[in-house]
Amino acid sequence: MSEPTRIRVGGERPYDVVVGYHLLGELAGLLGDKVRKVLVVHPRSLTASAEAVRDDLEKEGYQAFLAEVPDAEDAKTAQVAAFLWHVLGQADFTRSDAVVGIGGGATTDLAGFVASTWLRGITVVQIATTVVAMVDAAVGGKTGINTEEGKNLVGAFWTPAGVLCDLAALDTLPVHERVAGLGEVVKHGFIADERTLELIEADPSALTAPQLTDRDLVRELVERSVRVKAEVVTADLRESFRREILNYGHTLGHAIEQVERYRWRHGAAVSVGMVFAAELARLAGRLPDDVVARHREILRSLGLPTSYRADRWEQLLAAMRRDKKSRGDLLRFVVLEDVGRPVRLEGPDPTLLAAAFAEISREPASGAGVLL
Repeated sequence: MSEPTRIRVGGERPYDVVVGYHLLGELAGLLGDKVRKVLVVHPRSLTASAEAVRDDLEKEGYQAFLAEVPDAEDAKTAQVAAFLWHVLGQADFTRSDAVVGIGGGATTDLAGFVASTWLRGITVVQIATTVVAMVDAAVGGKTGINTEEGKNLVGAFWTPAGVLCDLAALDTLPVHERVAGLGEVVKHGFIADERTLELIEADPSALTAPQLTDRDLVRELVERSVRVKAEVVTADLRESFRREILNYGHTLGHAIEQVERYRWRHGAAVSVGMVFAAELARLAGRLPDDVVARHREILRSLGLPTSYRADRWEQLLAAMRRDKKSRGDLLRFVVLEDVGRPVRLEGPDPTLLAAAFAEISREPASGAGVLL
């Protein structure tokens, strides 16, 4: 097995994202020698992995505790965060202690948020076990929980001490989870790295097969996506301008997740959101027809959805207006002028928005296998 790749995320608190296989031995080095207690946050499905992490930490001299949280978006609530604060308090965690999140994007979002709020911020290390966590959620220092009003409306910017992307976890990841995570990989391709799109176009079946057969392809796609995010986050941690390009497809995508009460996977919702953003840019005279068509072709080749039901437009519009990217009554979208040329579109005419939605709602539903 080749050596792990280390991708540096710069800024005020630089850290490494380590990509490779069987990376548990890297954890102690990321925690450092000042940490004494570690809370390992994990979903039930990863109990065995969490126990292995705990045992390894204890061999290294740490005092480790396990905290099981619900699966997926059910974990990202104030109630679950309060449970973890209670655990930290009962175990007398101090500012020199740490949280380790092990799981997908929801678990790493939650673990990061709890670490950012306990004693106004303690060390967090993320162990990403899904594609979406590796290429998006665990990298970049965005943390958050959901409310009834929307996704990630409560959160903080809190950079991790490090991120482990153990690709071995993808060998047993259900195919629909893997495919949904590829939605974020495609996003990075469209906003900044056309080579990613070309690799997917060359052999999409290698990424959607029940068993992964091309580990080199998966590794390259993960590493390319992490590099895109690392470059953007290094330049703009707090989303003052540059980092907004990472929201491509997310304005409508988050609205779909909320309207569907998080029964859709994040990557599937973002897939539809990207096609909507592409149609919006085309109708605004900014994006050529062939790039819009390329969105549909790539996403469909992976089995991701490119359309949504027409009768939900008013609900989606209301959800988008509550999105954290909005400013007052002004809706803001990231759109493309070409592959690798993202720009901001602010306050588009309501008729333009409705027309763009009509373009994605008149198609038959697709990609249902990744939704639930």
